[in-house]
Amino acid sequence: MTSEQTPETETLPASDAASTPANPQLQQRQRASTLAQALRNELRKAVIGQSAVIDDVLTALIAGGHVLVEGVPGLGKTLLVRALARCFGGEFARIQFTPDLMPSDITGHAVYDLQSEQFKLRKGPIFTNLLLADEINRAPAKTQAALLEVMQERQVTLEGRALPVPLPFMVLATQNPIEQEGTYPLPEAELDRFMLKLRMDYPEQDEELSMVRQVTRSAKADMLEVSPLRTLLQAKDVLALQKIASDLPLDDQVLDYAVRLARATRTWPGLAMGAGPRASIALVRGARARALLRGGDFVLPDDIKGCALAVLRHRVRLAPELDIEGLSVDQVLQQLLDQVPAPRL
Repeated sequence: MTSEQTPETETLPASDAASTPANPQLQQRQRASTLAQALRNELRKAVIGQSAVIDDVLTALIAGGHVLVEGVPGLGKTLLVRALARCFGGEFARIQFTPDLMPSDITGHAVYDLQSEQFKLRKGPIFTNLLLADEINRAPAKTQAALLEVMQERQVTLEGRALPVPLPFMVLATQNPIEQEGTYPLPEAELDRFMLKLRMDYPEQDEELSMVRQVTRSAKADMLEVSPLRTLLQAKDVLALQKIASDLPLDDQVLDYAVRLARATRTWPGLAMGAGPRASIALVRGARARALLRGGDFVLPDDIKGCALAVLRHRVRLAPELDIEGLSVDQVLQQLLDQVPAPRL
């Protein structure tokens, strides 16, 4: 069953709200927001000091997109995915990307069965709901390309057969931006399939203090526990969240704003390459998910702006002269966001 075939009668677990509106659609929307916010609070118990990153990962989950998380070692990239898998009752798989990893190690391969004298398909770890692609830039382009079809089409072609993956399906990839030895740059075609590129930074002092206090109480050395986290939703609940978010009202002016932002990157001074149409789509999908996460009844221009950096930063390329001056992609994009007028609703 594809995401377009999700039954519209699918319902979410009842919320604990004392009073609910008479409108069933509004009632479902409020339940969805309550569930998404409960999931956010649960993740914050395990991942300390990364509130913005947690919100962005949930945005991608609700929007049905994939996430590339970039950060130095030890900031909790893998922990965040493990915590999300713990709160999510679906299937979870982890692939450690290495230079000798083959595409068949990801997608699967045909195995000859001596008893039946026939080839049987052995599915790879990619047939799951949440896939953690750890240190994705350590594998060569040929292996990374094994993800291209499944990220876009939600299916894998094995021995000439198109096999669908379980829905919902989400790839959460991590990479280290500092260490370049033994790494391979991600192809542009693969980068474009990631809805968001997130950057994890060092936590604030009080957050790091809280984290150190919590970790040093654990019996598992320097590992944070995810086992105390509650399982709050199943696969069908995520599909229902995605359906409810996609139905959130969106004014034509807000839609136009998203398209204008993406198109502005193609002619903006300082950007050698702009974002394609996938960026416009990702801005709208991400804004709807953010609106649901904050409990809104419709999408605001601030929802578009809130996910713009994560949507655009990996889809544009900085001009060489600005790179030499020490400007970052985020700084140039922030100038763009400040100057492209947003609609007033």
